[in-house]
Amino acid sequence: MYICYLCNGLEKMSYDCAVCGAHMLDGGKIVDYYGDYSPYMEIEDAQLVDGVPNSSESHQCVHVGVCSACNHMEEIMINEETFHQ
Repeated sequence: MYICYLCNGLEKMSYDCAVCGAHMLDGGKIVDYYGDYSPYMEIEDAQLVDGVPNSSESHQCVHVGVCSACNHMEEIMINEETFHQ
């Protein structure tokens, strides 16, 4: 089973801002911004409308990165990983 470790709180975002180099904060999944009920969508359904072709097949989750210093925002592709219990 593949999961996004960021969505599930198992990891923190570890990307730097392309503009100023400061730490990027996780703004959540991009599909959470699509509408009032989008945060409640199943991840598999959200991957069908995230704007990235085949994101479900390539096991990627699109997150919004927000710079902690300059507030620059960008989409960041997070690779889903297998979950081992």
